[in-house]
Amino acid sequence: MAYEVEKTDEEWRAELTPEEYQVLRKAGTERAFTGEYTDTETTGVYRCKACQAKLFESDTKFHSGCGWPSFYQPLDNDAIEYIEDNSHGMKRVEVRCANCGSHLGHVFPDGYGTPTGDRYCINSISLTLEPTESA
Repeated sequence: MAYEVEKTDEEWRAELTPEEYQVLRKAGTERAFTGEYTDTETTGVYRCKACQAKLFESDTKFHSGCGWPSFYQPLDNDAIEYIEDNSHGMKRVEVRCANCGSHLGHVFPDGYGTPTGDRYCINSISLTLEPTESA
């Protein structure tokens, strides 16, 4: 797939920390309950760490107890790319930034009690929070 933001592997390595590179570009996962945004309740917009595309709004974030920030829907369905993931002996759906192809996490149909029934389980390291300015 062609992305709006395309960079060489060397460019990504130069712009991202080794940990960010491992998750965003190599589909790694940060350890559960260690991410910066796991328990954050700050209002704002969550953007892709790699390209700054808008991905999720804080009002769709909920505490799922899974150890990673959880959202019940993306800001816009076109912001997310969905890829079948059969790794590690599981059937899952990987979610990537549709703007740059960076790995964000996975979406699961077990967001019970949410308006969509979905749980987007996203690595904090894949995100940057842009807080809403106070009036």
